[in-house]
This record gives sequence, C-alpha cells and structure tokens, in this order.
Amino acid sequence: MAKATTIKEAITKFEEHDKCKANESKKVMLLGLIPPIEKMDASLSTLVNCEHLSLSTNIIEKIANLNGLKNLKVLSLARNNIKSLTGLEAVGDTLEELWISYNNIEKLKGINVLKKLKVLYIRVNNVKDMSEFSKLVDLPNMKELGFVGNPLADSLMESGQEVYTETITKKLPKLKRLDGFTVIRQDEEEEEA
Repeated sequence: MAKATTIKEAITKFEEHDKCKANESKKVMLLGLIPPIEKMDASLSTLVNCEHLSLSTNIIEKIANLNGLKNLKVLSLARNNIKSLTGLEAVGDTLEELWISYNNIEKLKGINVLKKLKVLYIRVNNVKDMSEFSKLVDLPNMKELGFVGNPLADSLMESGQEVYTETITKKLPKLKRLDGFTVIRQDEEEEEA
C-alpha cells in the first residue's frame, strides 16, 4: 500500500485546489484523500482560523493534535477507524458539532468535555450500553443527534420507532432532531390541539 498522506501534504493539496491559504480559511476540507490520512499530526495547529474541519473518509484511528484550533466549531471525522472520543479536550469550549458516524466507537468516554456541543452524529458505530448513552445527558445544549446503526439504537428499534424516539428524547429533553427527523413530543402535540 502507498504511504499515507500527512496532514501537511493534505493542507498543501487543499491550498492548491481551493487557491487559498489554509491558515486563513474558516473551512478546511481534508477528506477522501488518496492515499488517505492515517494520523492527525501537529500540522493541524497551523489552521488557526479554522471553524469547520473535515477529515472524513480517511483511515484515522485516534483524535489528536487539536490544540491550535481555538475557533473550531464543526469537526467531521466520519468514515475513519476511530475507536475512542478521547482527544477532544482542546476544543471542548468551542466545538458545537461533531460528525463521527461510521467509525468503531463503543464508549462515549470523552464526550463530556464538549460543553457547547449541539449536534452529534454518531451513527453506525458500536455503542451498546444505555449507560454509555447516558453520558450525553450531561451535554445541556444537545439539539440534534444521529444515533441509528448502533447496537443500542437497533435494540430499541426492535420495539418500534415510537419506543426508540421516546426513550432517547426522555434522556435528552432539549433534543429537536433525532436521526434527521424533527422530534415532536407528546406535550407539544397537546399544546397544538
């Protein structure tokens, strides 16, 4: 297999393609590279103005080196080989959206550092336990969640869509969208009648 693309090489390709300087850009897309990126290295710290970073569709196994990204609001790491949510501490005060579907995550340890998180798409991972899901309750700003495709969601779905939606929305009372659909609560229906 060909040698993996480094972050530095990916940034150079981004700058050539988008005809801009990555360190001045608010949105940096380093996704689907051939050969893929396998490591989030220290070159990420050069993206000082970045608010939206996409590293999707690579072969990254570990979240790391987010220290210089003081303005980061959206991080997309979907379709990688990530097993853990540790490594997000550096963006805990700014990150509002985390897109991390299609990885190998079983535990939500580390999610609690994301104090401003509003959107989490963690579809098609390996979250099995309600105790893991309960860690999301401590995220007071959570408005949108993508969770289908995890063993826990699939087991709840066996009882029907209504049971699944009710179970999740009871745990996350501020949730407005679940798996791409608007959440309509029983009390909201009664108010409209």
